[in-house]
Amino acid sequence: MAALPRLVCASSVALVVWAGFCSAVCVEVPSETEAVQGTHMKLLCISCMKREEVTASTMVEWFYRPEGGKDEPIYKYEKKIHEFPSRFSGRLQWNGSKDMQDVSITVLNVTLNDSGVYTCNITREFEFEIHRPLFTSSRVIHLTVVEEAGEDFTSVISEIMMYILLVFLTLWLLIEMVYCYRKVSKAEEAAQENATDYLAIPSENKENCAVPVEE
Repeated sequence: MAALPRLVCASSVALVVWAGFCSAVCVEVPSETEAVQGTHMKLLCISCMKREEVTASTMVEWFYRPEGGKDEPIYKYEKKIHEFPSRFSGRLQWNGSKDMQDVSITVLNVTLNDSGVYTCNITREFEFEIHRPLFTSSRVIHLTVVEEAGEDFTSVISEIMMYILLVFLTLWLLIEMVYCYRKVSKAEEAAQENATDYLAIPSENKENCAVPVEE
């Protein structure tokens, strides 16, 4: 078992060294779908380019659709930022990368009314020598805003296990204390009985009990 932490540590070091020699890898990760009222929420939208060595111009459009409503444009990025008049005015912030593979935005000071469907549309025009192909992709995020953060199931299980372990250790400590107390009490009772029996022996018998000394 002692070799396991060393193996994990060595693997981590090797991974860090390998990452240092390699370029950054794009991974399309889904966005979180729950936000807490009053916090900042990053709407994650990642669209990796298969041909990173090819120059491309990218346009990003963000839309919002409330429950039972229609899509309305709220944000656009094409060489410069354009924010449309909406309920999000002044609360949207660009949170993408320079290579335009991460085209995320952040909603500041989220409210309960911000729940709904967010759509991220990416349009890329690749600049080849002969032609300029156009590619489009979309990401859809169903966001729910809650008043307070709910406890994670894993953390709840961890707390329960911690309390069970605490109760077990407390009971074990009490049992050990009772066992030690009884053991000491029995030793004291045995010593007291031996002392009582010795005092009950007549004095002449006590002298006979003495070991004779040879001259």
